[in-house]
Amino acid sequence: MSQAIELSDDNFADSIKEGLTLVDFWAPWCGPCRFVAPVLDEIAADYEGKITVAKLNVDDNQKTAMDFRVMSIPTVILFQDGEAKEVLVGARPKGAYQTKIDQYI
Repeated sequence: MSQAIELSDDNFADSIKEGLTLVDFWAPWCGPCRFVAPVLDEIAADYEGKITVAKLNVDDNQKTAMDFRVMSIPTVILFQDGEAKEVLVGARPKGAYQTKIDQYI
């Protein structure tokens, strides 16, 4: 079963440059982030081979979080070929993420 991959400031740009990538900007101390994590793991499994699902710990990777103006977490951004297409701030149900993803598949 597919799970979200871990990103960092060092590998972020290379990881999102091709195809669809759904990135969860999160932190370990964030309660709503813990709610979103298993939802995104389900999405990673459901869309395996179609999109990449990734996580970026904003505490450890502040440069990337600042580059994308992430002020609240969880923030989930859908990238297409390196360009941010959709931004969802706050915990959302699975269907909210699927609706955004389905627009680009």
